[in-house]
Amino acid sequence: MQCSWKAVILLALASIAIQYTAIRTLTSKPFQLCPLPSPQNCGLGGQETEPPFERGTSGSGGCDDYPYFSINATRKTHILVLATTRSGSSFVGQLLNQHQEVFYLFEPLYHVQTTLIPRLSHSRNAADRRVMLGASRDLLRSLYGCDLYFLESYIKPTPMNHTTDKLFRRGASRALCQQPVCDAFGPADVNVEEGDCVKKCASLNMTLATEACREKRHVAIKIVRVPEIGDLRALVEDPRLNIKVIQLVRDPRGILSSRIETFRDTYRLWRIWRATGRRPYNLDLSQLTVVCEDFLSSVSTGLSHPYWLKGKYMLVRYEDLARNPLLKTKEIYDYLGLPMDKNVEDWIHANTRGSNEPSAKHKFGTVRDSAANAESWRLKLSYDMVEYTQTVCQKVLHQLGYKAVKSVEELKNMSLSLVQDKTFVPFL
Repeated sequence: MQCSWKAVILLALASIAIQYTAIRTLTSKPFQLCPLPSPQNCGLGGQETEPPFERGTSGSGGCDDYPYFSINATRKTHILVLATTRSGSSFVGQLLNQHQEVFYLFEPLYHVQTTLIPRLSHSRNAADRRVMLGASRDLLRSLYGCDLYFLESYIKPTPMNHTTDKLFRRGASRALCQQPVCDAFGPADVNVEEGDCVKKCASLNMTLATEACREKRHVAIKIVRVPEIGDLRALVEDPRLNIKVIQLVRDPRGILSSRIETFRDTYRLWRIWRATGRRPYNLDLSQLTVVCEDFLSSVSTGLSHPYWLKGKYMLVRYEDLARNPLLKTKEIYDYLGLPMDKNVEDWIHANTRGSNEPSAKHKFGTVRDSAANAESWRLKLSYDMVEYTQTVCQKVLHQLGYKAVKSVEELKNMSLSLVQDKTFVPFL
């Protein structure tokens, strides 16, 4: 009996050790963000010889060999544009994309959503949200470390030999339409149209894309599939990252109007309401209320200045950017600690003065008269729709400085702006 007790104890201890090792292996591998010792990320001066996420935890070159405090101010800036659909996020993303030292990705979380929760738009299911947010944070960590291979597991069909033509909006990123990723355009081609990139560049080679990412000093990612800033706390607090969040907001009335025009099938009942003056009984009101709830929660967190957002949060109203694009863009770059290069200024001049080109009518296009577009929703929504929006979104409208209207005449009087002069200072 005594021997059997010892055997049982030994077996139990061995089992625990095996389980612990397995758990450590499974959980540590995906989170192995180790961009060091790249000179762009630390002051060690060494050259990176192995890709991130593939180093071991022992021996030279491992993550444990380079403590967090060795990272200095010369490391990459990881820029995150947090927004919702039809809030002007494509425009803001392009303001960053034009910078020569920024590697930009347009909506990589699209692949997470379509893989894990197909056709999900605004799920309020707690389990769905946890799955989506967990996977999203893991992917963002990887992409900020320039590990684009991690994205392959969400791309369908799975890339063969690290090559795919299924990356969502590949053409929206300058770095993915230039050498070494694409040979169709040279250094002189500074304004490559997205459609031209897709047509002339071959399938995207993830290895070359990873190389392009590492060559840039900074990484910027635009997302519309994370509801609020609090969902990103674990990412923001990760000492291996240098995240700067730009939360973009827009008048919910303008967002609703834009979605009605853009997503015609999804918002068909809203169009019926606008046309007939009668609200359909089966209208999905969450398509509006969720926006305001998420805005209110996220903005309230950001403007309360929690310690974990210090130096990492800036609130930008789309309307302010549309009215003074050059001035506001300079403020954004100052917050990021980056100099504005001439490419950014040239792009602003070319894309904020209106156009009759077909690209200006594209739903994700950025060529438009930005100042006139900021409040154009007032001519498109009926007064009863505006009144309802003002009721359910009252708190966030007030917090963000958007004025309510009390009559049809006031709504249609475009000489009176509904955007209050309100300053939102970055939390530094």
